[in-house]
Amino acid sequence: MSDTREDIGPEPSMDEVEVEVTLRPRRFEEFVGQERIKDNLKVYIQAARQRGEALDHVLFYGPPGLGKTTLAHIISNELGVNIRATSGPILERPGDLAAILTNLTEHDILFIDEIHRMPRIVEEVLYPAMEDFHLDIIIGQGPNARTLKVNLPSFTLVGATTRTGLLTSPLRDRFGVIVRLQYYSPEDLMHIVRRSSKILDVEIDDDACYEIARRSRGTPRIANRLLRRIRDFAQVKGDGRVTLPVTEHALEAMDVDGRGLDEMDRKLLRTIIEKYNGGPVGVETLAASLREDRETIEDVYEPFLLQEGLIERTPRGRLATRGAYEHLKIEVPRSLF
Repeated sequence: MSDTREDIGPEPSMDEVEVEVTLRPRRFEEFVGQERIKDNLKVYIQAARQRGEALDHVLFYGPPGLGKTTLAHIISNELGVNIRATSGPILERPGDLAAILTNLTEHDILFIDEIHRMPRIVEEVLYPAMEDFHLDIIIGQGPNARTLKVNLPSFTLVGATTRTGLLTSPLRDRFGVIVRLQYYSPEDLMHIVRRSSKILDVEIDDDACYEIARRSRGTPRIANRLLRRIRDFAQVKGDGRVTLPVTEHALEAMDVDGRGLDEMDRKLLRTIIEKYNGGPVGVETLAASLREDRETIEDVYEPFLLQEGLIERTPRGRLATRGAYEHLKIEVPRSLF
C-alpha cells in the first residue's frame, strides 16, 4: 500500500489491518458498487476461462481506497489461480522482479500496487514478460556479455495506480484492460457499512448508517475506518449500538465535518484562501506551506475536493471556489459572484 496518508486518522495498527482484510470482499457478488466494471470483468474472466488462456493484463487506477487491491484478489479467486502481490517501490532492481516472475505458475496473477513508482530499469524488464512471456537476462559484462532468454508461464499482470499520468506510454499500452474506479454513492456506501457491521457484529441504526456513508468521501476504506472508530465510541460511551447521536458525537470528536472533510482538508482550503487570496497557487508552494508531500496532496486530498467542487485546477495553480468559502463560512470575494 501507499506510504502516503490515505484515510482519516492515524496509521492503522496490525489489528486494524487484519480487520480490513476480513472486511474485504472475496467474490464479485460481495463487492458493492462499480457495477459496469464488475460486469465487464466477469465477461473477460469467463472468456479467458473458456479459451483456457490467461486473462489479459489489467490496470486499475483511481484515488486510494476504492477497491483496486480488492478487485485484484477477487479476479484471482474467480479464476481459481494464485496471486502474488508486491508494490512498485519494493522492486528496486531488475533481479527483484525476475525472481518473482520466474516463480509464477501458469495463469497466475502478479499484482503490483503503486506501479507508477516502479524504477524505469525494472519497468523495461516487464515489456517482454507482458508481451511474449519471456525474460531477457544479461549475463557477464563488457565484450563477454550475452543475453539469455528465459521462458515464463503465461500470467496476468494486474497493476494499480493512483496516478495513471505517471505511467510511461510503453507500459500503459501493454495493458489490455484499463479500468478507472469512481467514487461511491452514499447508497452503495450504506450497503458496505451494513455488510461490515454484520461482520464486526455491531448493531447499527439506518440513520447512523447513512450518516457514516455520506461523510465517507465516497470511499469504502474510509467508511470502514469510520465505522470501526464509531464502534469504539458506541462501546465506551453507549450500550454498544451505533445510533445517530453516537455517530454524530464520534464524528465531531474525530473532526470530520458534514461533508466528510477532516482537519487537513480544511487546512488546505484555508491555506489557499487566507495565504494566497484564494489562488491560483502552485502545488509545490502549497505542499511547502502545508509541510506535506506533493504526491499526498495530489493523490489523497485533491481528488475529493475537486469532486466536491471546492477547488479548481488551472494551468497557473489551484483555486478555491465559491463553495470552499461558503463551506468554511468565509466571506465570498466579489470576483466569485
